[in-house]
Amino acid sequence: QSLVSSSKWLQRYGLKRNKLSLSQILSQIGFQRRKDYVTTLGKPVASRYADGLFPQYKRAQDGSVHNLTAKKELILHFVDCLMGAIELYKQRMEWLTSESRQIFGVIQEQCIVIVLDFGIAAPTEFDLCRDALSMVLVEQVIQIARFNLIRAAQDLMKWQQKCTPVSEHTVKSAVTWLWKLDHMTAVSHTSSAEALLEAMGDEAVSS
Repeated sequence: QSLVSSSKWLQRYGLKRNKLSLSQILSQIGFQRRKDYVTTLGKPVASRYADGLFPQYKRAQDGSVHNLTAKKELILHFVDCLMGAIELYKQRMEWLTSESRQIFGVIQEQCIVIVLDFGIAAPTEFDLCRDALSMVLVEQVIQIARFNLIRAAQDLMKWQQKCTPVSEHTVKSAVTWLWKLDHMTAVSHTSSAEALLEAMGDEAVSS
């Protein structure tokens, strides 16, 4: 997942409103040195009347030069705003890489099927997988609209026949079903593909 999943997060914390992109800051603390076409010379010429009058900043992206006219107080104001934005991004990153999001990312779709393929996992690994799946059900699936669980096996196992509306009751039911699964079950070399096809067969499913 990207650090910022949508512009809504930016707007929520005011980063767009505060105009903290490099272009926006430069437009508020100075002005760009312009070029214009000089007929007698037959080429564009940049204005240089401000050279030596103001500190200048050259953008690495496009080579444009900006004359900086802002007072120290305004510069310090932007420093404070940028430090605040950096702290918000740090908090966002910590949230995105915590708990179930660290393993599964952030589930954004509203109707999903989780396909379980445990393969030949050892008993301890099997339990670790179920711990992680329980965590994503309780933390993230509880916030969407509909879901289902399918276990890849020779005899495919489904928690429900179709995606089911999310509620505390259905999430608890899914967790209980998950922990009642047998560790070992017969598998085939096509069971994973069959489980995925079964998941995609539900037209309501978006992921």
